Amino acid sequence: MEVWRIVNRAYVDETFNHQNWWFVRDKALKRRLNTWEDAYQEAQAMLQKLDDPYTRFLPPEQYQSLQTNTSGELLGVGLQIAKDDNNQHLRVIAPIAGSPAERAGVSPKDEIVSINGVATQSFSLDEAAARMRGPAGTIVTLKIERGEDEAFEVNLTRERINLNPVFSELRSEGTQSIGYIRLGQFNGNAVEDIRAAIATLEQQDAAGYILDLRNNPGGLLQAGIEIARLWLDQGTIVYTVNRQGILESFEAGSGSLTQDPLVLLVNGGTASASEILAGALQDNGRAQLVGETTFGKGLIQSLFDLPHGSGLAVTVAKYETPDHHDINKLGITPDQVVETAPLTREQFSTGEDGQYRAAVELLMQSLM
Repeated sequence: MEVWRIVNRAYVDETFNHQNWWFVRDKALKRRLNTWEDAYQEAQAMLQKLDDPYTRFLPPEQYQSLQTNTSGELLGVGLQIAKDDNNQHLRVIAPIAGSPAERAGVSPKDEIVSINGVATQSFSLDEAAARMRGPAGTIVTLKIERGEDEAFEVNLTRERINLNPVFSELRSEGTQSIGYIRLGQFNGNAVEDIRAAIATLEQQDAAGYILDLRNNPGGLLQAGIEIARLWLDQGTIVYTVNRQGILESFEAGSGSLTQDPLVLLVNGGTASASEILAGALQDNGRAQLVGETTFGKGLIQSLFDLPHGSGLAVTVAKYETPDHHDINKLGITPDQVVETAPLTREQFSTGEDGQYRAAVELLMQSLM
């Protein structure tokens, strides 16, 4: 009943995927539920009727894992995943930097067709994630399809992954010193880590900045908004639109840490909160984007606590960029499109990285 009430009150689509939501309630109440597991299964069955992979019931273990993920550490292989509209294919949004998945070469847009020999077609996002998590040192086998290539298997050893989302350093490019910042995820540490990185680079007299959002699958909406405020003095950051069509806007303040030129690196693994940040900086003319069209996740979920440690993720709104672009399933097109090339971890963001080189050249033009 609590799951039904939350969805009835908050879900973004007031047609409930063209379902009679009251009928769904009445049908569920006629079933005999003897255990909490019965109740969990019934809640999951109700939510499946919405055909929304992001609105999902989270049993206690999965809910705890999700909260751990956004707070700073997890046990697993380090993959952010999504499902297609037909709810069949499990797709990689991005591997987490430094994770077993990244080291093994798993890439954005790869399709995971089986986990330990079990086909993923029937898995929800959380079921798939749960099968990939496990004790450190254990192995999980993923079968992957990549474009037209023949499917292949990778064996990944699970480990404890510390989600330190920010890497930064001062780099010499020609006659200029530039600040390079890579943001891997919008978790609970991201805002203060970015603030500290900009402050340090400003003290080191960085003339301009490259903010690398490639393979950043998003995370906390509020973190994306607060990080945008570190770069913007004025302007709208994002609009959110609920099911009544009511717009709410989030505005920049006067707290930007620098007005130096800024270039963003993005690709197909740049998703969700990353796209909010990229759209805000692009539409306000604060930064130019280099790379590839972003992932295209323009939906916002809220988490709700349920009894006995379980939880509920519900799509409550969609967002639009400051220029009112709805990027869901479309993504954001960079100002300068540069296709990716296969790179090792050591080549990423070096002179051998074509997207990084293009970003440096564009930043140098701004500094002339």
